[in-house]
Amino acid sequence: MNCACGRRAVYFRRFEGRPLCSRHFMRSVEKKAKRAIRHARIPRGGRIAVAVSGGKDSSVALSILNDVLSPMGSEVIAITVDEGIRGYRPANIRNARKLCKKLGVEHHVVSFKETFGKSLDAKVREITEDSEIKEPCTYCGVGRRYVLNRTAREIGAKMICTGHNLDDEVQSIMMNYMRGDLLRAGRMGLVTDLSTRKKLGEMFVPRFKPLREVPEKEVALYSILAGIESDWKECPHVSGIRFDVRDFVNDMEEKYPGIKYTVLHTFDRLLPCIRKVSGRSEGEIELCERCGEPGSGRICKACELWRA
Repeated sequence: MNCACGRRAVYFRRFEGRPLCSRHFMRSVEKKAKRAIRHARIPRGGRIAVAVSGGKDSSVALSILNDVLSPMGSEVIAITVDEGIRGYRPANIRNARKLCKKLGVEHHVVSFKETFGKSLDAKVREITEDSEIKEPCTYCGVGRRYVLNRTAREIGAKMICTGHNLDDEVQSIMMNYMRGDLLRAGRMGLVTDLSTRKKLGEMFVPRFKPLREVPEKEVALYSILAGIESDWKECPHVSGIRFDVRDFVNDMEEKYPGIKYTVLHTFDRLLPCIRKVSGRSEGEIELCERCGEPGSGRICKACELWRA
């Protein structure tokens, strides 16, 4: 098939029924990311942090964000969290360093080991049958959010960009529905900034997701066409309901092209109502008695899970 411009197509976008050449495919991905950046109202000037794992999603987000924001006077800075996952994270960190060097982006690497005194691998070994929380992803997610927020605030970043793609968002939406977790659902969206409306909210750095409307396979193809090196391995500790939700959503997309966008856009229309309802049960922000970081109680979740 050929693209509308006459060049040979490298991708067929099923939900649009449109073949795209490499140039027009990359432009279409960049257009979606630029629209998200515009809607997120990224402040001009100052520092914008990008959470860069070294995988395809965060690497593409960093590349596009740097191209868009640097000419506007903003300083894009990369933050990589080293969870300490043997055989998986080292290769990603090398790729992140290479990309940051290529783009001329300042790069900070912060580890679980130096923050909590132990790596994720070590933490996983401590999980027993009697442990209240058994999924490694829970410990990792809490730790990553803690490290990213603290590091971004310390370097003076106005916002944090993450590489979440369309598939990530739709899976999270469905998981929150299934669990009946309105509180977590209310914290989703293009920009997560509800905490800034509360006392001590300045302790949280707002986040946004420029690739939120780009399917995972399109992010992967973009990274290949742009020559961005990234590791494609899956984390050895990943587990839980997300696998089943991912397979279900992908099966529905195969049968009904475009359904992922339907789920996302319907959720966005519901989000104001969800935030209104979930906001009633949101507690005030407190400073953790152990580490001084913000949380929802006397002891923050990171200290509860990692420093118990």
